[in-house]
Amino acid sequence: MLEILYRDEHLIAINKPSGLLVHKSFYSGEADTYAIQELKKQIGQKVFPVHRLDRKTSGVLLFTLDKETLRAMSDQFATREVEKKYLAILRGWTKEEETIDYDLVNENEVKQNAVTYYHRLQTSEIDLPFLKHQTSRYCLVEAIPETGRFHQLRKHFKHILHPILGCRKHGCNKQNKLWLQTFSINKMTLHAHQLVFNHPISNERITVNATIDDEFKRVGDILNFDLSSYS
Repeated sequence: MLEILYRDEHLIAINKPSGLLVHKSFYSGEADTYAIQELKKQIGQKVFPVHRLDRKTSGVLLFTLDKETLRAMSDQFATREVEKKYLAILRGWTKEEETIDYDLVNENEVKQNAVTYYHRLQTSEIDLPFLKHQTSRYCLVEAIPETGRFHQLRKHFKHILHPILGCRKHGCNKQNKLWLQTFSINKMTLHAHQLVFNHPISNERITVNATIDDEFKRVGDILNFDLSSYS
């Protein structure tokens, strides 16, 4: 059963598990189940995804229950009126805060402006030898993408040389292998923990929060991060 975070007669939001595809996609490959199908079966009516999360990204995923509301919510996303907040665990210690303004090339080879603001929440250094270092450093950040480009956060954090722990395509495969061998963990530590928007019918400001999953908590425990605010 999918965890329902918010529901009314127009909208429904779930806490998407890591590993679940939102819908069929040429770029994401095939799967046995999709969020759109599972939610439809669970509530007994058709749903329309407003946005998407990567397969390995967990967190708030918003659907509408009719096409008219879908158009209104899609407009909010297009005009950047929706605020999206993510938690990520990165290799190394980033700056305390930074705005990454770095153009990205999309799946159709078109260059697009992409902007991400983040601030560092916590740091950790553990006794885990890596290459020439006797310890390994990590940090927990909250990231707010101002644009919504494909794999934006994953690419932006790679660009500043602080890749997301567990990310394969845009991460550090040596670090990922180290975590798999040492802790039996291969989770990508990226979670959409909050979505804030204006309700398309009532215009009420809506905030939807999604708690982190057990695997994210396990990584946090190893790094001695306090994740109680997100659990």
